[in-house]
Amino acid sequence: MKIIAMIPARYAASRFPAKLMQDLAGKTVISRTYEATVATGLFSEVYVVTDSEIIFNEIRSQGGNAIMSKKEHESGSDRIAEAVQNVDCDIVVNVQGDEPFTERESLEKVLEVFKHDYQKEIDLASLMVEIKDLEEINNPNTVKVIVDQNNFALYFSRSPIPYPRDENAGARYFKHKGIYAFRKQALLDFTVLPMQFIEATEKIECIRYLEYGRKIKMVETTIQGVEIDTPEDLERAKKLWK
Repeated sequence: MKIIAMIPARYAASRFPAKLMQDLAGKTVISRTYEATVATGLFSEVYVVTDSEIIFNEIRSQGGNAIMSKKEHESGSDRIAEAVQNVDCDIVVNVQGDEPFTERESLEKVLEVFKHDYQKEIDLASLMVEIKDLEEINNPNTVKVIVDQNNFALYFSRSPIPYPRDENAGARYFKHKGIYAFRKQALLDFTVLPMQFIEATEKIECIRYLEYGRKIKMVETTIQGVEIDTPEDLERAKKLWK
């Protein structure tokens, strides 16, 4: 089973423009993410896929693999689907460009899903981590996920889900970490499924799969890291890096 990693990287992020080119302990955020992904040793190849010559040149200048997108794209998955069409692989792992703390242990858990899916029933697997801080639970920049008894995703939202109407019911809250592992064909299928109103409303791309009745297997990890969506996140990342 050939496994590759694709890192979609936009320069003009809406919440924090040019965030991937910000300094994190002497290197850019995108360089840190690329190096961390390569360092896991799990992938035959790692690519950064970008619409930006600045990011493209940043990765190539350090000897990394970078691909320029040929089209405008609504989501990171659309971007890497274009890039992966002619690449020989079985599993494509989408690692977000703002995930400099990407590590091997969590990724291995996601890939195990496919190694034991002998009937090839699972098209997509992703990560979640439990969160208990109320500020993070209520933060719209933190995507939450709820799952069924078999850890298949029921819904993703920027709102706190489940809503704690009964605070003594024992609800647990899980943050969706922005790492997806696709079977290649499932990723290519994604690009021909029109975006529906729920995905457009929440601005969460994996909702598209749920809206079309696909299954997303969630894997729990205990490793938090920091996803860099805001300048405040970058400051937290700098402290954690030290």
